[in-house]
Amino acid sequence: MNCVSCNRNVLEKELFVKFKCPNCGDFEIIRCKTCRALSNAYVCQKCNFVGP
Repeated sequence: MNCVSCNRNVLEKELFVKFKCPNCGDFEIIRCKTCRALSNAYVCQKCNFVGP
């Protein structure tokens, strides 16, 4: 599993989150602790929703 913002393997890190896209609810967003802390943008690969 990779972070959608930085593409790093989240299984190598301690903390990460998985959630459904807040716009379409179909695509699973995976984010590492670092990208969450820095508010790096992510893009849903299904509907192109951009979130912090």
